[in-house]
Amino acid sequence: MKSSYIIDYINENEFKKKERAIKKYNMLAYKKLLFDYYPSLREGNFQGVLVSTNEKDKTEKYELTLPTDKTFVKVHGNITLHYTVYLEQKTVILETLTPEDILTEGHQKELTTYKGVMVSKSHKDLDMFKINLLNSMNKDGGFFKLGNLPFGVILFMAAALTLGIILVIGKLIIK
Repeated sequence: MKSSYIIDYINENEFKKKERAIKKYNMLAYKKLLFDYYPSLREGNFQGVLVSTNEKDKTEKYELTLPTDKTFVKVHGNITLHYTVYLEQKTVILETLTPEDILTEGHQKELTTYKGVMVSKSHKDLDMFKINLLNSMNKDGGFFKLGNLPFGVILFMAAALTLGIILVIGKLIIK
């Protein structure tokens, strides 16, 4: 049996705020964190990607990506737990949860959701644009599918593209 590790924080208040934001807006990630990853870390099973090691201090830094919705990942990025393991002291230091901006804002203000994804109040239009763009690209017809166009239109587009390339190359050669 492996000996037990102690979990501690660099800044417990800030970490707990981000953790509560995850609990509020992404329950799946929170449940995995609380019921799978924390007990695993206490047992000494370090999950995630080993980012760096320090032989002198006998420490290892890890990044663990939490499960979340694909659209959330494309709009805000992965939810990632950053932690450091001190092997001699048998201590796991929880550093932060990212993306910090949306998680910190989620704790400070009541965020709205748009089509199931959290939307930041500071750049609401940008987030909604990204969500709409991703949804339009994922529809059955797709954002732009050549298979839906008649052959004559495809042929015309190919000819126009070829002509444009020839003109650009011609201007570069003349200069």
